[in-house]
This record gives sequence, C-alpha cells and structure tokens, in this order.
Amino acid sequence: MTLRGDDSETIEMAPTGMIFEPILEQGVFRFDCSVEHRRSAFPSVSFKNSKDREVPIISHNVPAYTPTCACLQEKQVVTFEFSPGTSFYGTGEVGGQLERTGKRVFTWNTDAWGYGSGTTSLYQSHPWVLAVLPSGETLGVLADTTRKCEIDLRKEGIIRIIAPTSYPIITFGPFSSPTAVLESLSHAVGTVFMPPKWALGYHQCRWSYMSDKRVAEIAETFRDKKIPSDVIWMDIDYMDGFRCFTFDKERFPDPSALAKHLHNNGFKAIWMLDPGIKKEEGYYVYDGGSKNDVWIRRKDGKPFTGEVWPGPCVFPDYTNSEARSWWANLVKDFISNGVDGIWNDMNEPAIFKVVTKTMPENNIHRGDDELGGVQNHSHYHNVYGMLMARSTYEGMELADKNKRPFVLTRAGFIGSQRYAATWTGDNLSTWEHLHMSISMVLQLGLSGQPLSGPDIGGFAGNATPRLFGRWMGVGAMFPFCRGHSEAGTDDHEPWSFGEECEEVCRAALKRRYQLLPHFYTLFYIAHTTGAPVAAPIFFADPKDSRLRTVENAFLLGSLLIHASTFSNQGSHELQHILPRGIWLRFDFEDSHPDLPTLYLQGGSIISVGPPHLHVGESSLSDDLTLLVSLDENGKALGLLFEDDGDGYGYTKGRYLITHYIAERHSSIVTVKVLKTEGEWQRPKRCIHVQLLLGGGAMLDAWGMDGEIIQIKVPSESEVSELISTSNERFKLHMENTKLIPEKEVLHGQKGMELSRVPVELNSGNWKLNIVPWIGGRILSMTHVPSGVQWLHSRIDINGYEEYSGTEYRSAGCTEEYKVIERDLEHAGEEESLILEGDVGGGLVLQRKIAIPKDNPRVFQIASSIEARSVGAGSGGFSRLVCLRVHPTFCLMHPIESFVSFTSVDGTKHEVWPESGEQLYEGNNLPHGEWMLVDKSLNLRLVNRFEVSQVFKCIVHWDCGTVNLELWSEDRPVSKESPLKIEHEYEVTSFP
Repeated sequence: MTLRGDDSETIEMAPTGMIFEPILEQGVFRFDCSVEHRRSAFPSVSFKNSKDREVPIISHNVPAYTPTCACLQEKQVVTFEFSPGTSFYGTGEVGGQLERTGKRVFTWNTDAWGYGSGTTSLYQSHPWVLAVLPSGETLGVLADTTRKCEIDLRKEGIIRIIAPTSYPIITFGPFSSPTAVLESLSHAVGTVFMPPKWALGYHQCRWSYMSDKRVAEIAETFRDKKIPSDVIWMDIDYMDGFRCFTFDKERFPDPSALAKHLHNNGFKAIWMLDPGIKKEEGYYVYDGGSKNDVWIRRKDGKPFTGEVWPGPCVFPDYTNSEARSWWANLVKDFISNGVDGIWNDMNEPAIFKVVTKTMPENNIHRGDDELGGVQNHSHYHNVYGMLMARSTYEGMELADKNKRPFVLTRAGFIGSQRYAATWTGDNLSTWEHLHMSISMVLQLGLSGQPLSGPDIGGFAGNATPRLFGRWMGVGAMFPFCRGHSEAGTDDHEPWSFGEECEEVCRAALKRRYQLLPHFYTLFYIAHTTGAPVAAPIFFADPKDSRLRTVENAFLLGSLLIHASTFSNQGSHELQHILPRGIWLRFDFEDSHPDLPTLYLQGGSIISVGPPHLHVGESSLSDDLTLLVSLDENGKALGLLFEDDGDGYGYTKGRYLITHYIAERHSSIVTVKVLKTEGEWQRPKRCIHVQLLLGGGAMLDAWGMDGEIIQIKVPSESEVSELISTSNERFKLHMENTKLIPEKEVLHGQKGMELSRVPVELNSGNWKLNIVPWIGGRILSMTHVPSGVQWLHSRIDINGYEEYSGTEYRSAGCTEEYKVIERDLEHAGEEESLILEGDVGGGLVLQRKIAIPKDNPRVFQIASSIEARSVGAGSGGFSRLVCLRVHPTFCLMHPIESFVSFTSVDGTKHEVWPESGEQLYEGNNLPHGEWMLVDKSLNLRLVNRFEVSQVFKCIVHWDCGTVNLELWSEDRPVSKESPLKIEHEYEVTSFP
C-alpha cells in the first residue's frame, strides 16, 4: 500500500514572495510557494467543489497583500504583514478573547474536556483568519490544509502559518466589510444547511436521561410549567451497552412509542451516534462493517482497535465513499424508529487510555481520490468528524427526502456547516466560561459556521442559580440554544434552581420564541448568502476601533444583544458600548437584571411572533408584530422569510419573502409592504406595529398584513416626555427587581458569604484562579506572555491540588479552605494568597501562593502540614502524614511533550509518554529542578524545589495529561516539626 505523496521531495527555501493566480471570483487568489508546490498540493476538502481551487479565472486584478513563504524541515511557513491597528478574528472554535492578536492555536481536533481560555487545540479545526484593517476593509486568509497547522498571531499585524508542505493559501479580499469576506468564503466552502424551524427552538439535554419514563417526565414538566421547548436529547446511555444503532431493552424498550409520545406533545427527539463500533462478533453493525471492509486500518493492514465507551472498538473510515454509504444506510434504517435528529459525538476521533487521546497517526485511511487518496491518519484526522457528519446527513436524506436533516457534530473542519450544527464542547459551569461562550459562538460564525452555541449552564460542574439564569438569558439569543450537563452533576433543567431562576429562564425562552421569525429569516439569509447569524458588534461599523474588542455584546442582524457576564452586576448596570448611529432600547415587558438588554438599529424593521410553547403551535395565520426603528432620515426597512419550516419547497419557489418599509412624512409614519418574493400568497393576519421612540417607549398601531398602516407621531416635547417616563419606569423596575440569588451564607463563617467566583492572582507573567471552597485548588495557571493555560482542571478534581497522605485523594484535596490573608500587588510587594484547610486529627494544610514583585516571571508555592491541636496523649505528634503536591498538566501536543531533568547523581533524563508512570528517589531524584517540555510550542514549564524537602518525585502520564508529583517524607508532625515543600514554576523557551 503506497501513501500518495510519500515520494515527493521537500524543497528547502528561504523566505520569498509566493506565486499567485485568481480563482473562483473577483478578489479571490490562490498562493503557492512555487509551481512545484502547487503541483504537489493535496485536493481541497474544505471547498464544496474542490475543482474551484484548481481552475484559474480571468482577472486583471493583483493581490493587495502577497505573503512570503519559507520551507524548513518539511514545514511550510507562510507570513502576512499588515499595518498596525489590524485586528484578527476567526481561527474557528477557540477559547479566550474575541480579538486574537497575541494568540496562537494549533488545528488538531482534540477531546478537550474542561478546556480553558489558553487551550490551544479544541474539537474543531478552522485554519482561517479574518483580518480587519484599520480602514475597516477586511481580508480573509485560508490555509487549505487538513494537516496540523499552527496559526501564530502573537505579533501585532503578523499572521504566521506553519504546516507540513505543500499547501496553498487562499485569500478573500480585501473587501469593504467583513460580511462581504464571509459571503465570498461561502462561495468556496459552502453555506450552512437550512435548518428545520423546530431546530431553532430550545433543546434540553443531559448525560443522561436514563429511561424513557424520565424523558417523558422532562417533556411533561416543560409543558406543565409553560416553559418553551422543542427538543429532548438522548445521550449514550439509551444504547444497549453503548452499541450504536441499538436500544437498551429495559430502559428504552420501544423508541418508536417514545418518539410518538414526544411528537404528540410537540417535541422532537435527537439521539447520539458515536464512531466507535464495539468489536464483538454477533453484533450486526460490527459484522456488517467487517463484511464490507469499512474499518480504519493499522499500519500493518489490520483493523485498528481502540478503547471507547463500549470497550474495544473499530472505527469506520469515512474518508472512503463505500464506508460512508454503509454508514448512511445504517442511519436511514435508524431514522425509522422516530428519530428526528442525530448527534455525532466523540468524533475527533477520541480514544481512551492513550496519552494522545486519539488514534495513532500512522493508521491508514483508504480515502477517495478526490479527498487525497490513501493517506495516514495525520492527513485525515482533522476532517474525520466532518466526513462522519456528512455521512450521517446523507443517511438522513435517504430516510426522508421531504425533511431537512438535523445533525450536531462535536468535531469538525472548515466547511462542516454544510452538513451539521455544532456546540462548543465540554465547557465548565463558571462565569469565565459564560463570558467566553459569547466569543466562541462569534468566532465560529466568523469562520463560516453560524449554527452553534454552548452547553447552557456549563457541562461540567454545578451551576449556581444566578449563573444558570444569566447563561439562559444570553444563550436564548444564540443561534443554537441547548442546555446540557454531565453525569454526576445536579439537575440542570430550567426549573432546577428555584422559582426566581425558573421565572428568568421562562422569560428568556419566551423572548427567543417571539424572535423566531427573525432568527429563521437570519438563517435563510445565512443559507443563501453566507452572512453570519450572530456577529460581533463591530460589523455595524468596521472602522470603529472601540467596537473591536467588545465581548459581552453581539448582533443578530439589526438586533443588538448586550449581556452582563459579571456575577454581581446586571446588564442595566454596565456602560453599554454601542455603534454610532441610532440604537433604541426595547423589551417585551420582561426586563430583568439577569436578562440581556435589547437594542434595535435605526433604519430597521424586525418581525416578532407570539410566545408559543413549541414551533409546532405556530402557523402563518399567527398575529405578527413589526418592531420599527427609524433612521435619521425617518426611514426603516425589514425582511421576513416564511415557508413550511421543513422540507425543500423553498428551493422551488414555495415561500414568501416580504420586504417591509416604514417612512415618516411630517408627523405620520407609514408602514407597508414594499415588495414580495416567492409563490406563496400572503396569509390573512393581523399586524401590530410598534414604533420605537427610545428608552423603551413606543407607539402602537394595528391593521391587516399587506395593508397600509399609519401612526401619528406626537410633538417633540410629547415624545421626550414619553421617553423620560419610560426610562424612569425602567429604572424603578430594575431597582426593585433583584438579581437571582447567587451566594449562600455558611454556618460558622460569621456571616461571610461564599462566592462561587474563583480568587484571582494576576501579576507579572502569571494569572492564577484558585477555588478555596474545594481543596483550595488552583483551577488554572495561565502564562500571560505565551497565553498557555497549563493545568487540566475542573472545580472539584485535578488542577493543582495537595494531599496529606500517601493514598490518592487523601485529606486536603476536597476540604473547604479559609482565606487567611490576601495581599494585592503594591509597590515593591508581592501579590499573594494564604489558604488553610483542616485535614483532621488536629492538623491543617497551609498554602501560600505568591507572585514575587522582584521576579514576576515565577510564581511560588510554600505548603506545609502543621499540628495545631494534637492530643497530649500522643506526645504532641500526629498520625503519619505525607505532603503530596499533585498538579495535573495539560498535554497540548502529547507526542511532542516530555519531562526532562538532571538527577542528583548527574544523570540526564528524558521521560516520554510511553513510559507510563515513573518514580524517582535517592540519587535518581531530580536535582532541585525538572521541566515539562512542549516541543511544538517551544516552551518548557520549569518546576524548581528544595531538594531537602522532597523525598520522591513521580511522573504519571494519562490520557492527554501528566502529573509531576512532589512527595515529602512520610512521618508524624508536631507544632515544632511541620512538613514543608517550597517550590516555584516558570515558563522558559525551549531552544
């Protein structure tokens, strides 16, 4: 078996300007390092028609920006230089800040449970950067490669892309606006599939609703409590032993009957399918796949076996058309059980019990020639999830050509939007992740994927009532709206957090359902033009640099959503940064401090419907409300798209597009239909026009749709009085409406409140988040200059934790710690935090965390187990204790990471992941320093410690993580003889 391209030579070359040719349409260029590189590049998987990338067009234009290219050590390094003041966006599914200058990401689809703002590889890969120039003109840059790709934006105005040779760069623009660039990109990679209208409702999910009875109970509770919802999801536990395409005979004995019950109550049902197929003779899916020879192979040609939920599994090779067809037919049959949508999870692909968290890169795929032919896994890894989603989508099409498929995929690539929606993966129930979810949804939209959203409330950990309600308020305005939580957490349904939170959730979802006509219209526009559904507010004025870093507001067309992601402040208490021009605040008489503030842009009309409990209740004859915001010239325009809400009649003219116009002449505002498109006749329905005046004030008029409706505007003084009265009423209402309860007063704490917001140390090169209430653990340790967050953590486990015994998770790692001292940075002083936790038997574990002023490159931890009240009968000595420092570090690049140190006897050690667990003591002990090296990042995390305090060191490699443990000796302690370990961390470059 020969891998395509194995015999190609790597051409070493110094930086030089790339050759180019115009492709696709005016303003789009393909760049290659040389003619030889152009010939050796692999076919495009991102383009909807790969030939569009290969065929030049006639154009007399030349590129405004030509990158340079250098080839070094089988890597192609491409560099763009832009003027200062250029802002970078895109790069797909990424955590952290909206504006990406200073960041670096690696496109390598990774199962990234509990990721943070500094995680460099998440579940999807979008080798794409949107560069907004100081003038507001915008350029898009696509590195059209499926291989692992480094996108380095750490220097202002510089894009550097590094990936294995050879691959082309495609540029789009510069065009006059970012929307124009995204529309041009969609002509290459395709637009989002048109979702069925029900998919824009609220989705309720959990890992897992464990029986059909529990699913029915959840559905009935939504209806009883009159909380809008359209979809309930079945996670992996519905299966028989995690075998895909099966149902547990006891807990889900009759899926068709369950589906019928849900359908009768206005719900759709979505079910999970993973790529891992249990390796078990007699299981029809395994037997059929083996007969059809569809499995990914090892290097020796035998089917690859990897451990996932069912145990040993084989994996379909979705790069091969025969395997995709086999899978699609399984999906077709599966749909007959009443399945309305399918959820593809674990398709990075994720593999358990291996340090890389995925399959070996030398596995073999027998790909179609148009995808790249026979290649190893490193070539197809990033597109595996997209090709699985494509196969699933095609299977749903086979099942019913009169229904639009709905697929949700965790893993994806640029172009995945053609087949599937996505979500932002296994996030955390924290305020940081609430804040970050806005930027993540926007970045996906800026990378061609408009149908996305987070797990509302956070997947891992327990949300508090205020956090959940606030997240629902924002999440109800995201393109994809789903609540989801992991096994072992508290219930996270909208009614699970008390009456105050339930009422906010109900109001938030009613808002969404009233705005569904607007959402559906935005998706039609996205599907037909490539425009985003949710966009950063700088889209309203790309020249305005004030808007480019706003992370708590976004646009839904002409609707602006302004949210608070601060625990102690509602949106109305924040200073709202708005684009220039007219932006009028309004609400649905539902204002609440935990709900976002809504604004409508001057010159706009949007359509609003009744707050139904599910999409199936709506009809074309429903009364329609038009919200009108006039511009400075007294004019407004709006568009409404309507069709059956499912199927493909809209592609054959069976739809109605209405263009509404409002114009003011003197004191009269006239609202009417400007023009229509489509074959549908206008339904007979009432129209309620609400003319926004500002400050929430509005004027009302009623009529029939299609007729001219007029509103008389009062005098300027009367309008001012209306606005003033409305503002005062709003202010009074907000003052009298309290935030959802967030904090609880704990007994014995002298009335002190326990906040769920981590304590932050932020000084010098480090930003640390500490959670005193569970083990005093360090939740994250971000090295600010590199942007890397080193810890793998969650609120209740992992991160940096310490134990008081030799047993795993002995006392010290879960107790509540008290904050004894908190010093903020002052001139000449360090920023520090002292914590203390009772570990029983009269002992405390004390920890001081400090970032010294005189050496801000490091942060220091001084820990001790101290005797406070040891009984006299023991001679003043405690039980045997051992101070164990147990940090869990992320492996951003597992096969390029190792631990390095020189031992006490002078021996040099390199400890690689395949070594499993290693123990070092005596003369083999690291001589006061060891380091975790990431060759891909060119960084090393150095841990220095006092050798006399450390008895042994342990390196333990796990699935995508490594522990670097420091152990003290094991002995009793007294007041005079505590156990201590003092150590520090620093990040340095790796030569």
